[in-house]
Amino acid sequence: MSRHGAARVESQLDRRLEALDEARELAAGALPEETLDEVLHVLDRASSRRSLSADHTVVGFFGATGSGKSSLFNAVSGAEIATAAVRRPTTTEPLAGIWGVQGSEALLDWLEVRQRHAAAPVPGFADDGTGLILLDLPDFDSTRAANREVVQRMVGLVDVLVWVLDPQKYADAAVHQDFLAPLSAHGAVTIVVLNQVDRLPDRDVRPVLDSLTGILAGEGLGKVQVLGASAVLGTGVDAVRSAIRQKARERQAISQRLAADVTTAAARLAEASGNGVSGNGKAAGATAASKARLAEELAVAANVPLVVDAVVRSYRLEATRRTGWPVTRWLARFRPDPLRRLNLRREGAKPELNRTSLPPAGAPERARTDAAVREFADAASEGAPGPWRAVIRSAAREGRNGLPDAVDQAIASTDLSAGRKSWWWGGFNAVQWLALVTALAGFAWLGVLAALGYLQLPVPEVPRVQGWPVPTVMIGGGVLLGILLAVAAGFIARAAAASRGALARKRLQSAVAVVAQDLVVDPVELEVSRLKSFNAAVKTAAGR
Repeated sequence: MSRHGAARVESQLDRRLEALDEARELAAGALPEETLDEVLHVLDRASSRRSLSADHTVVGFFGATGSGKSSLFNAVSGAEIATAAVRRPTTTEPLAGIWGVQGSEALLDWLEVRQRHAAAPVPGFADDGTGLILLDLPDFDSTRAANREVVQRMVGLVDVLVWVLDPQKYADAAVHQDFLAPLSAHGAVTIVVLNQVDRLPDRDVRPVLDSLTGILAGEGLGKVQVLGASAVLGTGVDAVRSAIRQKARERQAISQRLAADVTTAAARLAEASGNGVSGNGKAAGATAASKARLAEELAVAANVPLVVDAVVRSYRLEATRRTGWPVTRWLARFRPDPLRRLNLRREGAKPELNRTSLPPAGAPERARTDAAVREFADAASEGAPGPWRAVIRSAAREGRNGLPDAVDQAIASTDLSAGRKSWWWGGFNAVQWLALVTALAGFAWLGVLAALGYLQLPVPEVPRVQGWPVPTVMIGGGVLLGILLAVAAGFIARAAAASRGALARKRLQSAVAVVAQDLVVDPVELEVSRLKSFNAAVKTAAGR
């Protein structure tokens, strides 16, 4: 691979690792900690491997007891490394054959490989300065737990995995279900060798290899290189060497291995999320209609209709006090102001420091609030995968407990225009008093005339209008005008009160909507946005 191509691969791997880390952080609190820890382990492992020698390709030989794994390791190495290094019938700890010792120490320390053997050059294999480390590993089906743990750890660390199978157990479920199938994304760095083909009749070698290839294909490893070999006769050993040498010379194994790890981790996140890597699980999110519905239900539960009715009645009462017939308007002063009873008329007071006297939320109001929040959360989380749906609903519920107090504060802080006078009050009031004064003047005039007559004094002629005495006209006209003005003012006040009530309803619903936005909608939209970002990060991490 060219230097430019290698740089491009590394850059892509950087982006995918960053996306995987972002997805892990976004999933905190939504997905199980066990899953997130697995992803973190992948990230740590990738960071560690990339900081170590990139000139050495680590190839691990894995196999079951009796598969001839160590024999094939020796045959490929061109020396009896396994036998010379450790006198034991089976491998009990990792053994390294090293071509290009310089720079390998830190890498082998990280791999925790103590037994190290500097291998001699083999013609056509690791003889061109290419750094290579072959590891002979314990049997994966060992009865010793420590051996199995070593194999499990090395499966996650080596750059290239060579699985050595034998004709008797090549279809064994232990290797396929526990190791090969979970590594379906690692086909580019996996080589499968059917060893001991010398034990098969020549006519059976190809059918067995085809059968093994078919099994691997069913596990998602259809593109894995499958080779037949015999460590005893040397058959196929050169092909195994060539496959390993090609991986080492291309210098892509490290990046391919890490990229496969990232793909697997991304799939694990998607699986735990209940969503495919395609990212089809998307929450519907908050719509304008659902937010309006939430605000409307919260307003009703918070007794906003009661406040609106109080605004209407308060305005009409105040209009009566200001424009009613002066003879009877004083009676309105004995009627309590509905807004004052609710502690919503506080001229000069700071609403933010006060609370209303609205009835406390009872069981019906609490049930209505809970139902409204639940309905909104269900609508917003529609289409989201299970764990994320729970997170979105939880975010909505968290703000629910603070709604009653916050809504009450919002109502108390809303300008209801309760203390604002109407422009027509002054005119009606002036005319009302003028009519009353006129009527009283008529009464006074008639009173003077009556007194003069009673005292047997000369009574002056009273002016007449259309035959009616002026004092009588003044009395009748003043009283009639006052009553008519009071009736007209009542009609006008009723229409103006309805208008002011509508304005109060609009302002109150707007205030409640702001509270709903802060305590319910914003937290829900944050989680919906987190899900979208998570899906995007998982897609990027998966290389899509």
